[in-house]
Amino acid sequence: MKKLIVFDLDGTLAESKSSLDSEMSSLLHELLGIVKVAVISGGDWLQFEKQVLSNLSHDESLENLSILPTCGTKFYQYGKDWKEIYSEDFTAEEKKKIINSLKKSIELAGLKIKKLWGEEIEDRGSQITFSALGQQAPNEEKEKWDPDFTKRKKIKIILDTLIPGFSVRLGGETSIDVTKPGIDKAYGIRKLRDTLGIAIKEMIFVGDALFPGGNDYPAEEAGVVSIRVKNPTESKRVIETIIACLGSGQSANLNLEENG
Repeated sequence: MKKLIVFDLDGTLAESKSSLDSEMSSLLHELLGIVKVAVISGGDWLQFEKQVLSNLSHDESLENLSILPTCGTKFYQYGKDWKEIYSEDFTAEEKKKIINSLKKSIELAGLKIKKLWGEEIEDRGSQITFSALGQQAPNEEKEKWDPDFTKRKKIKIILDTLIPGFSVRLGGETSIDVTKPGIDKAYGIRKLRDTLGIAIKEMIFVGDALFPGGNDYPAEEAGVVSIRVKNPTESKRVIETIIACLGSGQSANLNLEENG
């Protein structure tokens, strides 16, 4: 029996930077009623409040929910209110080095971005995130900018040589996330294991970037049964399957692995 279902956010539970729709909110509420759930994303805490928490029923089921912003470098749990369990923040010197290296990598990659919607490089405390078109770019613009990850992979190759002591991952539709070495979604998975006392083999991870270099891939590398989805619509069908299996007391292992 699986005891914890872990989700990526953007591209998995919701469209990039968008709120959960009513169907997803309802499905998550139902899922929280039968099993523990965690959400790990490159976004910071405020993004979770806007996209996820403001759209979920505020009841005792939230005690089954763990929130891990910035690729697992922060951890929040619910009691009477949300409490930060830990935050693996960069030093000022580390932030400066990463930001300067990002700017140099973008220049060397020869990418000329004509228009920005909001901040391009964001300091999230425990993570530095590059959003190619800006944090507030329309989804339709982001979808067509780098659908095959070619542009960001070019930046990543250069960035890896400039800051070899840090973890560089591709996430969302236009972003690159930089964290401390060893601090990625695998780290978040292990923190969930240690904090909740749930074995990795008792977890399922659902994400859209489950490929080498993707920011969901470390979760699979950590040994979690992982299901790659293309979008929130596919995630809804996965959640329905999990609810049907766990609600009936079945293991869910075989069917879900085959669907993944």
